[in-house]
Amino acid sequence: MGKQFLKDRIILITGASSGLGAEIAYQAALQGATLIITARNRERLEKVAKRCVPYNSGNVASYQLDVANQEQVQQVIAQVYDAYGRIDILVNNAGFGLFKRLIEFELAVAEEMFQVNVLGLIHLTQLVAEKMITQGSGQIINVSSQGGKMATPKSSIYSATKFAVLGFSNALRLELKPHNIQVTTVNPGPIRTNFFARADQSGNYLKSVQHFVLEPEYVAKKVVQAMRNKKREVNLPFVMELGSKLYNLFPYLGDYFAGTVFNRK
Repeated sequence: MGKQFLKDRIILITGASSGLGAEIAYQAALQGATLIITARNRERLEKVAKRCVPYNSGNVASYQLDVANQEQVQQVIAQVYDAYGRIDILVNNAGFGLFKRLIEFELAVAEEMFQVNVLGLIHLTQLVAEKMITQGSGQIINVSSQGGKMATPKSSIYSATKFAVLGFSNALRLELKPHNIQVTTVNPGPIRTNFFARADQSGNYLKSVQHFVLEPEYVAKKVVQAMRNKKREVNLPFVMELGSKLYNLFPYLGDYFAGTVFNRK
């Protein structure tokens, strides 16, 4: 297997019961990380833990956690620090989306999305960042989206949450740099996961963007590599990142492409 570069590193991952979060846990386990995996679904968490155990000497703990529940977040983080004493890397991966036009969107769902994607992430990060400052090191990885760089139709609420995550992360990076803490954002395009079971209820989106779709294993490997090289951003796939850069340079042309080439919902 070679030298495991995450040996003795303690990593907490939210939304780790399936999809990208589960794959990040597995790829980190391959590098010897001590894993703390969290999600709302305990049964799925246990399956992820069993998959990881053979590769990191069984150093896997799972906690049932709804990041939108402030009291539960505080309790779990307190339990983690009591058990482990520190967190070296926090991966904020929990989140969901729903692709609908704004006028069709239920306000309650929009509130739920902000609670999970933004406020829950901020609250958990605040608790962990305070401890990282005390220990004088750490890395915070926030999973955002290419949708947080270039919005497309039917993603107004989802993109708003991911724009918020990017803005939060960019400011936090500057705040924590003097304390030897790295902040990394991960901005993937569509990934072939069960995220779309809720996000795209038509079931047609992944088919329409098949040329852009990323495999979760590939994205997870890039995220884990960023734990070694402390990258500022992980942007995938190249064509969508290029599109977001052109969007900022040529906004009118960007609106055209966002409404046509990248509008597949």
